[in-house]
Amino acid sequence: MAQQTQSASSAPALDGFLDHLWLLDNLSLNTLAAYRRDLGRVHELLLAQGTTLEEADTPALEQVMLALIEVDKPATRARRLSAVRRYYQYLCQQQLRDDDPAARLQAPRLGLRLPTSLSEQHVETLLQAPDCETPLGLRDRALMEVLYATGLRISELVGLTLGQLYLNDGYLRVVGKGNKERLVPLGEVAEDWLRRYLAEARTLILGAHRCDAVFVSRRKQALTRQMAWVLITRYARQAQLPPLSPHTLRHAFATHLVNHGADLRVVQLLLGHASLSTTQIYTHVARERLKALHLAHHPRG
Repeated sequence: MAQQTQSASSAPALDGFLDHLWLLDNLSLNTLAAYRRDLGRVHELLLAQGTTLEEADTPALEQVMLALIEVDKPATRARRLSAVRRYYQYLCQQQLRDDDPAARLQAPRLGLRLPTSLSEQHVETLLQAPDCETPLGLRDRALMEVLYATGLRISELVGLTLGQLYLNDGYLRVVGKGNKERLVPLGEVAEDWLRRYLAEARTLILGAHRCDAVFVSRRKQALTRQMAWVLITRYARQAQLPPLSPHTLRHAFATHLVNHGADLRVVQLLLGHASLSTTQIYTHVARERLKALHLAHHPRG
């Protein structure tokens, strides 16, 4: 059939849907790309059944979602189902369909997934891994110190510009999800490392080039999310730590705050979570930590 020669991204209404999400929710480019991938995969499997994303009925969608159970993790299935549901709601709103075939699709049950974190000693080991006698090593130390001190998303960190630094006042102005701004305290240690990087290393890395980004690469431009991920995972291997990502330091920031008695709503504000329910996962992390301490140190543990 002619339909089966279509590419996964050729569903005609998909671009309009993504533009609609961008305008309505001000979603990031990364989130929009994830929606495109999720819907593109569903479209591919529907084409194999002789239908399309626009024309599929409920049985066809159910068959596709069942097939994806074998390859998707529960969280991925839940995200993909959310994308499918919103897509068909959009088609109905635009009068491109009279019915919503996704209305009766069931979401997978998700268990509580505790975020991977690091102990305070492991964080200290990671932070000491770069060679601070080199400009790039000093940059990397400052980057990880800021990441751990602030709990920023990696996209927020690499997106920092010089105009967002208020070092004399000890905080950063961060632009987060939904283009929302928040002020984040930096802390004395991270501030010292950041000042040292700006004074000693950044100019050496840039040379005669100009760049507004705080953290710059040897290519004389802003450091990318991918490069920051590569750097941190490399230092983790160098320090003989378990595999980790930049997000692991964000989790460590929140976990260590809660473990030391920080109010959950304060942690919510610092992380930039829209809802307290997103932050409440750290109460479970702290509870597990308390249980482990009780088991290790109480005579009847």
